[in-house]
Amino acid sequence: MKTIKIEINLLLRFTGILLFFSSLTTSAQDNAKYINPFIGTDHMGHTFPGALVPFGMVQLSPDTDTIPYSSGSGYNPDVYKYCAGYQYNDPTIVGFSHTHLHGTGHSDLGDFLIMPIEGKIMLNPGTADHPEKGYRSKYDKSTEIAKAGYYSVVLTKNNIKAELTATQRVGVHRYHFPMKETPAIILDMVHGIYNYDGKVVWSSLRVENDSTVTGYRQTNGWARDRKVYFAIVFSKSIKQYGIINADKETYNGFWRRWKMDKEFPERSGKKIKAWFQFNMQNDSTLTLRLALSSVSAQGALKNLRAETPKANFEKIKEQAYNAWKKEVNTINIEASDEEKRVFYTAMYHSLIHPSIYMDVDGQYRGLDQEIYKADGFTNYTIFSLWDTFRALHPWLTLTHPQETSDMVNSMLAHANQSAHKILPIWSHWSNDNWCMIGYHAVPVIADAMAKQIKGFNYSDALNAMVKSATYAPYEGLEHYMKYGFVAQEQSGSSASVTLEYAYDDYTISQAALLIGRNDIADKFAKRSLNYLNVFDPSTKFMRAKKSNGHFTKPFDALATHDMGYIEGNAWTYSLFVPHNPKKLIELYGGEKNFCNHLDSLFTMELPAKYYEKTEDIAAVGLMGNYVHGNEPGHHIPYLYNYAGKPKATQAIVRKILTTMYHNTPSGLCGNDDCGQMSAWFIFSSLGFYPVCPGTPNYDLGAPLYRKIELLLPNNNLLTIKANKLSSKNIYVKKVLLNGQEIKDHNITHQQILNGGLLEFEMTSEQ
Repeated sequence: MKTIKIEINLLLRFTGILLFFSSLTTSAQDNAKYINPFIGTDHMGHTFPGALVPFGMVQLSPDTDTIPYSSGSGYNPDVYKYCAGYQYNDPTIVGFSHTHLHGTGHSDLGDFLIMPIEGKIMLNPGTADHPEKGYRSKYDKSTEIAKAGYYSVVLTKNNIKAELTATQRVGVHRYHFPMKETPAIILDMVHGIYNYDGKVVWSSLRVENDSTVTGYRQTNGWARDRKVYFAIVFSKSIKQYGIINADKETYNGFWRRWKMDKEFPERSGKKIKAWFQFNMQNDSTLTLRLALSSVSAQGALKNLRAETPKANFEKIKEQAYNAWKKEVNTINIEASDEEKRVFYTAMYHSLIHPSIYMDVDGQYRGLDQEIYKADGFTNYTIFSLWDTFRALHPWLTLTHPQETSDMVNSMLAHANQSAHKILPIWSHWSNDNWCMIGYHAVPVIADAMAKQIKGFNYSDALNAMVKSATYAPYEGLEHYMKYGFVAQEQSGSSASVTLEYAYDDYTISQAALLIGRNDIADKFAKRSLNYLNVFDPSTKFMRAKKSNGHFTKPFDALATHDMGYIEGNAWTYSLFVPHNPKKLIELYGGEKNFCNHLDSLFTMELPAKYYEKTEDIAAVGLMGNYVHGNEPGHHIPYLYNYAGKPKATQAIVRKILTTMYHNTPSGLCGNDDCGQMSAWFIFSSLGFYPVCPGTPNYDLGAPLYRKIELLLPNNNLLTIKANKLSSKNIYVKKVLLNGQEIKDHNITHQQILNGGLLEFEMTSEQ
């Protein structure tokens, strides 16, 4: 691409970050074109190729089946494939819904399914084997297009071309009908992801006029009490319509005087579906805008009018693309097109969640289901904290300080609204779904404090952190505070829980030191040593204990289930002491023994019987017994640094980067879990990684590319060079920052923010 000299003195504002570009020599870049939304997550494909903007409340995407979470006889394991609603190889599309979760191992959402049809009105979806029996359609795979902020496909049942784009709160559809029969739109308010009969607690639909429809639904899913409102504006006037309730109504009251199935403008119930036909005349194109709100239908209308005042699909599509373009153009890499697709898609994945969760006027539904107005911050939801505290949130802390501040304020608001008065465990649309272990909002906030993020009250934040870490009813905390470990009788994940509490406690101690609360710092520094209480010197593993202090038996270091671990085994969790690797090395008998242990982890065989029944782990994500396809071990490749073998870290990290991330629909080796897997890739490919979030330090590895330019939010430019990098020269001889050699394996947050030149002298010598 042609290199040009540009003199820019513009102030660009994007998602709250102020960026000045001045007198930079750079290349004309459009990195958004390298985003490949079809890159999935492992063999399951837990992502979606839809239309969205960074941190958007709306994620508009095709859903390809209606597999239920349960049909009334327990969990249906086939539903796991549909965590994101979309499967690349499915032959049919059911419709296009407006909310999705990216890369999670459990699911929800799939709100307000829209499907265009021609001809006979059918309100059941049909099946993949017999799409002709419902409104679903086969589609032409060769016509499927996914780009940053845009999706398109041809539905072959009626030869309808569907196009999707979005703003933060509005999904925009454009449908091109062949006009052989009467066009119509199906609105299915029963459809959802991880659905089951009865998940919709209540729903309501109202035809406001000849082009506007509003409504809401309340669901009981992963979020147990979730309310979402919508407003639709069609570009054509409604000719006729029908609204039905497929649920058996025991009590009809005096509504029975009406014939409500057709041309009646309001209906409520548990199974509401509707169809709309339009005055198309000679125009075969229909555009519809559907806005969301957690507050009210009027809130949804405000959002729609503010973000899409006109149904200009091409302009909205361009705005969505440019939003992504501004984001990904903050990093330029010297790489092949294939490498760029993997890298920029990872950036794309890192900016899907958390999601904005408030109306344009600042109102949002709080955890207590009351309506609040965000005062001085943007409210967010979808905090998958057990996953994202490790790399996703540190990445946002580095590159999106304003959003990070807003997210911390959102967490503090969550705590204030909580009946438990604690920080979120897994924040989910005015709910906490309590998924996974630990209290990992704590290290996210501590990391923001350690890196001097402004815009929230540090004292209030510390108080919330302490409350969360001392809430006795939460998963063995009372026993942990009294005895220094969580007993197996209190949690089936007791060893894992103890280790994660100890790390979280360390980050509290660091945050307390930062603001001069030495009393709190001392207390939690002592608690951070509790990992010692579950270390078994006879086996050299961290193990579950019973309440009497004895290790549980029998013990199998390769097993995940019934051993006191969650989504990992003893080999994984015994290395989870990110706040004190030096002490961990000491427990293993010194650097040599520790390195031998790590070598064994990466080279040993893990028999399939140990993971074949675990949904979140697959062979594609394994390197020996190291499970990169799941989060608990993501720091492990960097532990060689602390044992005097940084070149082993460099080799392992590069192998992971080049063998477990690909430009394919199954391009990730495990669940991305709201961007964590992708954030690991971004950090590691730049040459540094946050082993211990909550401190201002990053561990050095080695860059994946010869040259990287990182434009920082304070307007500084960090150029990263890997001199003499090749397929053989993958090891680092020395590292220079602005000409000064870095003697150890750390670089600080402030050093990165200062910008300049970070040089890695590469060599083939191990």
